[in-house]
Amino acid sequence: MNRKLTNIARSLRKRSTDTERFLWRHIRAKQLESLKFRRQQPIGNYIVDFVCFEKRVIIELDGGQHTYDTEMNKDLIRDKWFEEQGYKVLRFWNNDVLKNMNGVLEMIRDTCL
Repeated sequence: MNRKLTNIARSLRKRSTDTERFLWRHIRAKQLESLKFRRQQPIGNYIVDFVCFEKRVIIELDGGQHTYDTEMNKDLIRDKWFEEQGYKVLRFWNNDVLKNMNGVLEMIRDTCL
């Protein structure tokens, strides 16, 4: 594994956003259907917000910066690469996580089961 990415991921875990911490409280420690999620996990040349390796599901939380064309294009390239590796990518806007956690959890559950 790329040591530089591992160090960056470790740093990101220490500086999680409020939205990441909020979702993590609901999916950590196998709370959601006994699924094991990891946060800020390196996969290939990328670091994903959350991943369930068993179900090959990646969860990405997007803030306003992801509305810019350059960021949307980067996201498309990342998502395509993950899908080529056999992962399903779920993207949620930060606002959805904060205001509709039950809906977000239901979509994660439906995708994983």
